[in-house]
Amino acid sequence: MSPFDSIICVGQTSWEGPYQKAVVQLMTELAARNHRVLYVDYQYTAKDVAKAVWGRETLPVGRVLRLQDPLLIKSVENGGELYVWNPAPMLPINWLSANLHDRLHAWNSRRMLRGLRQTMKRLGMQKPLIINAFNPVYGLSMLSRLNEWATIYYCFDEITANGWSGRHGSRYEQQYLRRVDAVVTTSETLRRAKETIQPRTFCVKNGVNFDLFHQAQQVVRPAPESRPIIGYLGTADNRIDLRLVAHCVQAMPDVDFQFIGKLDDAAILQQLGGCPNVQFIPPLAPAELPALLGRMSAAMIPFTRNEHTYTIYPLKINEYLAAGLPVVSTNFSILDDFDGVIERADQPDDFVAALRRALVDNSSARVTERIQMARNNTWAKRAEEFERVISQI
Repeated sequence: MSPFDSIICVGQTSWEGPYQKAVVQLMTELAARNHRVLYVDYQYTAKDVAKAVWGRETLPVGRVLRLQDPLLIKSVENGGELYVWNPAPMLPINWLSANLHDRLHAWNSRRMLRGLRQTMKRLGMQKPLIINAFNPVYGLSMLSRLNEWATIYYCFDEITANGWSGRHGSRYEQQYLRRVDAVVTTSETLRRAKETIQPRTFCVKNGVNFDLFHQAQQVVRPAPESRPIIGYLGTADNRIDLRLVAHCVQAMPDVDFQFIGKLDDAAILQQLGGCPNVQFIPPLAPAELPALLGRMSAAMIPFTRNEHTYTIYPLKINEYLAAGLPVVSTNFSILDDFDGVIERADQPDDFVAALRRALVDNSSARVTERIQMARNNTWAKRAEEFERVISQI
């Protein structure tokens, strides 16, 4: 294998967890396509470790504290392997002022680079491609420090819209965009925004783990006389148009609304928690999701329209479609790819009417159309698109 087939992906999210993560899916597919992939896991801090010891947070303490081998080997479909490496604990500095943050970040960065070089030597990685997954703070300090042949910034969100990562990340990103070899975004709106700074910007949209979510088609459907279920999959946060959802819940008392995932906005629980036809289900392992999707009659993406949501290409849209579900969404972003396959509405009454139509939009032809759309948007196809970007660098 050529050393140019080695990829080191520096993540800003943990590899493990209850959600389908774009970077995890993409790296898994690239590994299955005979790239040698090393994923640098989330940079846990000493504060995170302390929380884990007290049972308030879940993380791989043994690997982070070097009580176990920090290098984890994962098998991929073609019989190959992918490596996940946990850095040693970092100083918790995100809350600090810019000057102090930058001084201490230099220490964090040197610490991680030292461990990463040792891991590269252990794996025989000599001249890797660096893919930085929405982590420009570490990305900037790592440029030209790993004998890399190129660096791609994989940008899957608008960093200024995220309070935690945007605190320091937005100023680092401005410098980082100018110095990387290419940028890959997950939406066309993000591509347009980032190409104003880095002309070599490409769009590779989010995909779907088709085989997993298509399993929903094997679930025994509820009896026709059962109450229909309209589902929402993912974090329930301030992206949701609460006024619109509350109107739907009130206008459709004969329908159950299920929110599956983390509840990250107290206002949602305060306004909807007491409604008899609303159910909140905590985050589940991906393998558990098809059983719930298979009992739904329709799915929704009721996002509010603002500068942040305009940059989103939602993972959940193809997950719904792989399950064969009719989808109703607001016009929060550019979703022209799905014209004629999903229905869109913005006003509360219009959204209710669209949901009513979705509940009976269950002909075999329409289900097949949705499934085929998702089949065209698998992570395997996205990995092919990503490889075409690599070939242009």
